[in-house]
Amino acid sequence: MTAPWTAGEDPQVYPIARSGDLVHIRQAIRALSQQCRLSLVDQTKMITAASELARNTLIYGGGGTVSSGLVSANGKRGVAAVFEDSGPGIPDVEQAMTDGWTSGGGLGLGLSGARRLVDDFRLVTAPGEGTTVTIIKWVR
Repeated sequence: MTAPWTAGEDPQVYPIARSGDLVHIRQAIRALSQQCRLSLVDQTKMITAASELARNTLIYGGGGTVSSGLVSANGKRGVAAVFEDSGPGIPDVEQAMTDGWTSGGGLGLGLSGARRLVDDFRLVTAPGEGTTVTIIKWVR
């Protein structure tokens, strides 16, 4: 998956620095999902995935940003969100993507659950270099 932003469309950037920011991010993703005319089920999936990834960015990445906006490719349109942090990175991506695995006290469904909820999922990380997760939900 290449950079999701199409020419002429600037994404909105939101900080992820405190728990209250998660509410604003869910609201922004909801508004974009409605604007894009995702079905109600797909809106819920995108909002849930974004909420999980924002929480991971805050808790495990020490905070960061999310850039979100409408995208189009190959005649399709959708909603994209890119979560970025400068945290410790993920040392074992395969393990982190395993259902049920958690490095904290959660259910272990954050990354693997988010991947299942969206149409495109890309994770770029390295120990000591932070993490970037890009998700897209396309209109069906």
